[in-house]
Amino acid sequence: MLNLKRVVLRSRPGKNGHPVPENFRVEEIRKSPELKEGQVLVRTLFLSVDPYMRCRMNDDTGADYLLPWRLDECVDGGGVGVVEASKNKALSVGNIVTSFNWHWQTYDVMDGSLLQKVDPELVDGHLSYVLGAVGMPGLTALLGVREKGHVTAGTHQTMVISGAAGACGSVAGQIGRLDGCERVVGICGSDQKCQTLVTELGFTAGINYRTGDISSALREQCPRGIDVYFDNVGGPISDAVISQMNPGGHVILCGQISQYNKDVPYPPPLSEHTQDALRRNNITRERFVVLNYLEKHEEGLMQLSHWVKMGQIKVLETVVTGIENMGEAFCSMMTGGNVALSNISETTKKSHDHRNRECP
Repeated sequence: MLNLKRVVLRSRPGKNGHPVPENFRVEEIRKSPELKEGQVLVRTLFLSVDPYMRCRMNDDTGADYLLPWRLDECVDGGGVGVVEASKNKALSVGNIVTSFNWHWQTYDVMDGSLLQKVDPELVDGHLSYVLGAVGMPGLTALLGVREKGHVTAGTHQTMVISGAAGACGSVAGQIGRLDGCERVVGICGSDQKCQTLVTELGFTAGINYRTGDISSALREQCPRGIDVYFDNVGGPISDAVISQMNPGGHVILCGQISQYNKDVPYPPPLSEHTQDALRRNNITRERFVVLNYLEKHEEGLMQLSHWVKMGQIKVLETVVTGIENMGEAFCSMMTGGNVALSNISETTKKSHDHRNRECP
């Protein structure tokens, strides 16, 4: 029998409730490692915590493509691990694999057909990047900018990113710069994060929404107005940004983390003033779901890999060691407590250090 640890959903936060670590419970169980044909035994290396998971804590996620987590059952999300035993012809012992529905447990018996093999060279050996810049957050940033942003080099565009110190926002801003935006301004929750955006990631400026008047800061940092807005947070921050957007601008509706703890539909309703600004200035605001672009994922991952290897995209991540800390890592991510840009739980210690390597 195999001894393993897993994380289950103990309770739901409730309507308009904030998640707390006590919503999760760590269990130690014994499980048979016996494999059926097509199955593999995997050891978990890294698990990702992401803003969309807050919706999965509810009875109804509000999205037809997301299933809610069940009470007293193991939760799941993005994960990467190594094959320890295999009865699948396509996967061998030692292969690195990933899945968008990886159980939060130290070991698991999985159907090999549901796993994607990872070439470590794709992420230059940094396997945690599979859950960040060269994974779903990176793809969301790349395809969001490319499909909905309408960035045109040489036209002096200004891009603003909310949640800019997050796994997705940090990459989106760098892609905006690479694709030709003249100014890239990130909004985040601390002066330290603002400094990181500018000094390490090449943003033009960072705005700390917790201090001062955000509308005044936007006018100062975006003197020509705003052409592209990568929206990760919603709420009053987005109202302030949209009010300063130029006619014909584009809002990339990626996430609404400021609203996830509220009992409202997704996307949350806009104020009359903001709706009027969108109509009056002919600003597009379209919901973006990365899973709608599956045919572009492979090419997108290759592009992200190239940028990361060449140093054109810098990767920041916060790594918390130990599966027993998953609840703390998740709640920290939801409140912006992570020092850098994405929260990834390292479930087993490794000989090389991924923490704070450079981080809803």
